[in-house]
Amino acid sequence: MADVACHTHTVRVLICPDKFAGTLSAPEVADAVIEGWGRPDELVKRPLSDGGPGFVEVLAGALPGRRVPVPTVDPLGRPVQGEILLSGPTAYIESAHACGLHLLTPQERDPNSASSYGLGLLLIAAVEAGATEVVIGLGGSAVNDAGAGMLAALGAPPVDIAGYALPYGGAYLNAAASLGGVPRLRQVSLIAATDVDNPLTGLQGASNVFGPQKGASREDVYRLDAALEQFAGVLEKAFGVEDLQRVPGGGAAGGIGAALIALGGRVVSGIGLVSTAIGLEKELDAADLVITGEGSFDHQSLRGKVVAGIANAARDRGLPCVVLAGRNETGYREAAAAGVTETYSLTEHFGSTEIALAEPARGLRELAGRLSEQWGRGYSG
Repeated sequence: MADVACHTHTVRVLICPDKFAGTLSAPEVADAVIEGWGRPDELVKRPLSDGGPGFVEVLAGALPGRRVPVPTVDPLGRPVQGEILLSGPTAYIESAHACGLHLLTPQERDPNSASSYGLGLLLIAAVEAGATEVVIGLGGSAVNDAGAGMLAALGAPPVDIAGYALPYGGAYLNAAASLGGVPRLRQVSLIAATDVDNPLTGLQGASNVFGPQKGASREDVYRLDAALEQFAGVLEKAFGVEDLQRVPGGGAAGGIGAALIALGGRVVSGIGLVSTAIGLEKELDAADLVITGEGSFDHQSLRGKVVAGIANAARDRGLPCVVLAGRNETGYREAAAAGVTETYSLTEHFGSTEIALAEPARGLRELAGRLSEQWGRGYSG
């Protein structure tokens, strides 16, 4: 960045946060930063998603097309409102609209019985709308059924050895013997967008790694992992695929990734797909300062999530990168090594987790105001 001695110089600020899970969507985070910025700078808003909650909303802000509301059901079968984004021949849907962990209270979380049936309804809507390609954002799910519910909605329910349909939920798949039909997909191409490369089963699989946060006990994890192993064999036989348990990305969204792979789908980077769609590389090249963020900035953030990708890209360009977070659980050296220049958190700003959760937009506006003052002084010469 060139030295500038004139105080009238404006800074080109690229604001590209992820969501603050449970409080603000990525566009809402970006809007709060813009509202709080106190200088007449050039502010560029590019909210992001890695495939989880907010995937469709972020893409809808960047791609031509139309959003279509679709009635569906949550992981427990209750009615909820989902949507699809139609852009040319491609439809974009997100599993979190129907399978999201945010749709359940902590007491309701039970991956033994939670179902991906609602995602199947969204997929049917995309097919019926005439899409020839469907991109499914995977992440933030409450399910651990390897897409069994989704397949049931598509007309291919898992059945036991006697031919009876199994109850919904991952725990019952230990009795799966075959599928009771053929999925109604009309030859559409499927793309699974996720930044999770976990396999379906094993120590790094869906049940072991993500099951506990969905409400699974240690005993549940063992039972679910064995059930997914059984169901993987059913999918392999039904669709003529091999080694489904070990394919990277198969463990995404409680194993929905594996079902999509079995259906002929391919796995792509969620953040990569979104970045391309919104022209992020071009905006990074033109920026003077990058602001990103997420609800919890922790060790996982630096291993493939949105913030890490942005910080690395900023570092490669010699750009300062500021992280605004709900809470910060990383060390300075660890963050700096990933390309983060400074980190600000709402919990530190307010001195209270409760206030940070209750008023995140106000906190972001106030932090953005502080940050803009610092940058104003830095450019005053």
